[in-house]
Amino acid sequence: MAVKKSSAEKRHKQSQQRRIRNRAVKSSVRTSAKKYVASVHANESDNAENLLRNLVKELDTAARKGIISRNAAARKKSRMQKLYNATFTVK
Repeated sequence: MAVKKSSAEKRHKQSQQRRIRNRAVKSSVRTSAKKYVASVHANESDNAENLLRNLVKELDTAARKGIISRNAAARKKSRMQKLYNATFTVK
């Protein structure tokens, strides 16, 4: 007679797969943020603008999937936009 896996084992396997996927998305968001900040500090406005768009897209995707909270995504987007405006906007 075949031995059936317990539901706890299956659940554990699913949570491991999710953890790996979530770590990849979080890492991608952090990498994009670092590239963006480096570009802003180097005064590359065109490159920074493109990187900001990419970062916002990644943050929204992570928030939609529930990997980070909506408020955390909004806070990070706001801070990054504020950095861009302070650096490249004429006062």
